[in-house]
Order: sequence, then structure tokens, then C-alpha cells
Amino acid sequence: MTTSGRRRLSSIMARMSTACRGRPRITSFRRPRRRPRSPRTMAKTITSLTDIERIAVGSRPPGHPDDGGRGGGERPPSLPEGSYRLAMFFALASIGMLFLGFTSAYIVREGLGGDWQPLDPPTILWANTLVLLASSVTLHRSRTALQREAVREGLRWLSMTMALGLLFLAGQYSAWRQLAAQGIYLNTNPHSSFFYLLTAAHGVHILGGILGLGYLTLRGWRRRLILMGTPDRLKHYTAVVGAAALYWHFMDGLWVYLFILLFLWR
Repeated sequence: MTTSGRRRLSSIMARMSTACRGRPRITSFRRPRRRPRSPRTMAKTITSLTDIERIAVGSRPPGHPDDGGRGGGERPPSLPEGSYRLAMFFALASIGMLFLGFTSAYIVREGLGGDWQPLDPPTILWANTLVLLASSVTLHRSRTALQREAVREGLRWLSMTMALGLLFLAGQYSAWRQLAAQGIYLNTNPHSSFFYLLTAAHGVHILGGILGLGYLTLRGWRRRLILMGTPDRLKHYTAVVGAAALYWHFMDGLWVYLFILLFLWR
């Protein structure tokens, strides 16, 4: 080997030795430590896993607008059960004040005498009173059946109550026709005026009660399977029926009061 070749070889060996000394020496093998996840990141992960599980099961997430957060396809009741009764008491108080005003005017006008001529009650009004009292009984039985979770029985009694209410209104109209056939109209005398006024005002409130009962009846029959399978919804439905029963019983008592005032009290 020539002198130039030896020099070239020693130069290459020196470069390789320098490169090897410049590399960092691996003294130990350690797995790099992961930074701990923040609570927010962990919450997102848990939420995403919960969503995946919910999608697999097929249920809706809580707070879904279709189920109100409970699942069932309908928003749950937002008012406590006692709120319906309290609201009904306020409504009945205002109605009672209205008819107390009518009563006061009736008594004052009767005391003036003059052309006051008391009417004899049409015969149908006696039967009509029994019909309205019977409707109160059927509504009470409907409510007790719903409280026993006998949904179909309760809805049948509720339907019967609505039918009796319609029969009562038909009887009132028949009584008006009987008086008209006798020549007794609204302006015949003060007593007949009060009769038409008081029975019409009461009939309007009865009609409102029938519309409410009709809504509850249709809603109950359409959702009877849901009511039978969901105790919470049945309890809420029963509370609404109970508030309607308060109204209906008040209307029954009001009619008995008006009947006594118009025909039995002198």
C-alpha cells in the first residue's frame, strides 16, 4: 500500500471515530410518561362513550326535545298535581262571585213586588236535576277507578259523565221550549227574565265542563295504553280529572241552588 493510500485510510477512520463519539449514548430504556387528561377531556370521552352505548341500545339522550328528558315521546308534566286543584279553586271562586251577584239582584227585584209573577217549574226540570246529580256520581266513580289504575273502567265512567251532561243541556233546552209554548218568554215578567238568565249562564258553564270532559275522554282513550303502562302519567292524568271533577261537582251544586232559589224559595 502506498503512502497516499495509508493517509487516506487513516483520515476515513478518524472521521468515523469522531461521528461515533458525537452520538448520544442510550443508557436505559424508559417508556415516555403520558400527561394526565384534564377533567374536561375525560368528561368528553365519557359522554362520547355514553352516546355510543345509547345509539347501540336505541334510546334518546336525556333532554331530547321529543321526550322532555325522560323518554316516552311526550313532554312530562311540568306542574305539580296540587296546582291544578288550586287553579280550579280560584276559577270556582270567580264563578261563585258571579252567581252571588245574580242572586243579590234577584232578591232585590223580588222584594220590589209589582209585576213579579213566580213561574211553576217545568216538569222536565225535576228529571233534569236527577240527571245532573247522576253525572256527579259517574264522574266520582271514574276518578276512583283511575286511582285504582283501572284505566278502561275509569274512561267508561268518564264517557258516561259527558253523555249525561249533554242530556242535561238537552233537557234545559226542552224546558225553554215548554215555557215558550205557554207564552212565557224572556221579557214576560221579571221572574221569567231571571229564569232564562240564570239557566243560560249555568248552561254555558256546563257546556264548558262538557268540552273539558270531552277532551279528557278522547285523550284518555287515545293514550290508554301509555296510561296503563306508565304510573307517573296515569297519576298526572288522574290529577287533571280530579280538578275537572271539582268543577263539575260545583256546577251540580250550583244548579240545585238555582232550582231552589227560582222555584222553591219564597
